[in-house]
Amino acid sequence: MKPYRKVSLGPRDVVVERRPDGTIRLRSPHALSAFPVKLTERLEHWADCAPDRVFLAQRDARGGWRTLTYAEALDQARRIGECLLRKNVSVERPIAVLSGNDIEHALLELAALYIGVPYAPVSPAYSLLSSDFGKLRQILGLLTPGLIYAADAAYRRAIDATLPGDVEVFSQSNFAELLRSPATRAVDAAHAWVGPNTIAKFLFTSGSTGAPKAVINTQRMWCSNQAMIRTALAFLREEPPVIVDWAPWHHTAGGNHDFGLVLYNGGSLYIDEGKPMPGAIETTVKNLREIAPTWYFNVPKGYEALLPYLRSDVDLSRNFFSRLKVLWFAGAGVSQPVFDEMKELACRSCGEAIPFLTGLGATETAPMVLARVWETEDAANMGLPAPGVEVKLVPLEGKFELRVRGPNVTPGYWRQPELTAQAFDEEGFYRLGDAFTLSEPEQGLVFAGRIAEDFKLATGTWVHVGPLRARFIEYFAPLARDVVITGHGRDELGVLVFPAIDSSTEELRRRLAAFARSSTGSSNRIARAMVLEEAPSLDAGEITDKGSINSRAVLIRRAALVEELYGGSARVLLP
Repeated sequence: MKPYRKVSLGPRDVVVERRPDGTIRLRSPHALSAFPVKLTERLEHWADCAPDRVFLAQRDARGGWRTLTYAEALDQARRIGECLLRKNVSVERPIAVLSGNDIEHALLELAALYIGVPYAPVSPAYSLLSSDFGKLRQILGLLTPGLIYAADAAYRRAIDATLPGDVEVFSQSNFAELLRSPATRAVDAAHAWVGPNTIAKFLFTSGSTGAPKAVINTQRMWCSNQAMIRTALAFLREEPPVIVDWAPWHHTAGGNHDFGLVLYNGGSLYIDEGKPMPGAIETTVKNLREIAPTWYFNVPKGYEALLPYLRSDVDLSRNFFSRLKVLWFAGAGVSQPVFDEMKELACRSCGEAIPFLTGLGATETAPMVLARVWETEDAANMGLPAPGVEVKLVPLEGKFELRVRGPNVTPGYWRQPELTAQAFDEEGFYRLGDAFTLSEPEQGLVFAGRIAEDFKLATGTWVHVGPLRARFIEYFAPLARDVVITGHGRDELGVLVFPAIDSSTEELRRRLAAFARSSTGSSNRIARAMVLEEAPSLDAGEITDKGSINSRAVLIRRAALVEELYGGSARVLLP
C-alpha cells in the first residue's frame, strides 16, 4: 500500500462508561467547539470575507457552469426574504419545494433560513413517479404550506391534484418576482429574531411504517452538527472544500451534511445532475472530468456505478483523485470489494492512498452521530461519537441498540406528538433503530443492521436480517436487484427476490444451492426463494424515494406471495 496523502483529521479517542446491566455509554473527551446561533451567520461571514468566491454552480442550457458567488447569494437571499415577509408564510404555513437541487431552490432555502420561516424540501419522486400522489398529499396535509416552489411544468399535475387553490406557486419561469424588491430593515429585524430553537426545515422520513414523518430540524441542530463535522474533517479549516455532489437536498445527507459543509466552510458546491444509475451516471462522469473535488461523497451504489469509468479512463481517474483529501460513503454499507478497489484505484492514479472514511447518523440527528476518521480494513466500521454527542449502547440479542443524545438531535416530529414520545427513552436518548457490534469500543462500532428488520424463527433462533441481506445481494450480484428476507415464526428462511432485468432463473437456482452450502445454521441458510414479477411500489411504500426497500411494507402487501413461498408452489426455487 502506498503512503497516505497527508490530511488533517479529527481525534479518535473515546470515554467509555460500563453499567452493571451491560449498557455502554460512549462520548468524545473533546468539547464541541463553539458554533453560530444560526447558519446564515456563515453566509454573511463568507460574503464579507470571500465575496467573489463561487458558492454554487450548476450547468446551464449551453453546457457551461452558471455560478453564484457568496456576495450574490446573500444579496438575493435577502431580496427573496423581503418578498416572503409579504407572503402568507410562517411556522404554521412553511415553504415547500417539490423539485430537486438547483440554484433557485438554494436561494429560496437561504431566504427562508434568513427570516426564520421553515422550509420543507419534498422528494420529486412523490410528484413525478407516483400515480396517485398519496405520499405528496399526506405530506402537504401535514405541512399546510403557504408557498410552493417547483422548478418547471412537470410538477403541474401533482400540484393541481394535491394543493388547495389559495397556495401561491413559483417556478423558474416566475422566480424573478421574488427578487424584485431590495431588502429593508424588516429583513434585518426578522433575521435578528432567528435563534437556536428556530425551526430551519422539515425533512421527511418514512421509517418502517411507510407513513411520512416531518422531522423538525432546528438551527441549533444544524449548526452544532456542522461544528462536529468540521472537527472530524479538520482539513476543512485549512482549505475551503470543493465538492461535486448529486445527493438530493430533501435528504439529510445532501441537504444538511453536504450543503451545510460547503456553506459552513466557505466552499464551492458544483450541483451534479447525474445519478448513480445507468443513463445518468454519465453526467456525473462528465462533471468529474472537469471539476476535481477535494472531498467526495457518494452512496455505495454510486461508487459501484463510478468504478468502471475510473477503471477504464486514466484521465478521469487522475483528475478525480488529483486533489482529493477524503472519500466518504454513507447511506448504506459499502461492499468490501468496492471499498478495496476504490482505495487501490486511488493509489494507482495519484501514487498515494486516499482515506476512505464514513460515519453514521439519521435525519433526526442532522445527521452525524458517528465518524470514522481513521483507515480500517472493515467497511462496516462506522467509527466513534463526534464531540458533543453521547451514545448509549443497550444490549439486544447479542448486539447493541444505539441511542443518542446531543445538541444535534431533533426535538421531535412536527404535529405528531405520539411519534415523538415513542422516539425517546426515559433518559432523553433518541432511539436510532440501528444495531451494532463491538469488540473494544476504542476500535469503533460495527454496523449490524436495522433492529426493526430482525425476527425469530419458530425455533426461537434470532435472524439478523441486515448482514444476511447484504451477504445475499453481494453473492447474487448482479442477478438480484434487491431482496426481502422471510421466515418470521416459521421453520426456515426464504427470500422474495426483485430481479435484475437479465436475471437467469437457472443461475439463481444454482447460486441458491451454493449459498445454502456455505451457510452455518438456520439463522443464515436460505431454504427457498421466489422471483417477483412486479417491481416494488412507491405508492404502496414498498420502496422509498431513496430507492431502498421497505421490507415490512413488502411483506404486508405481498402476504399471499409469502404464503405461496412456503406452500410448495411450482414458482418456488429450492437449493
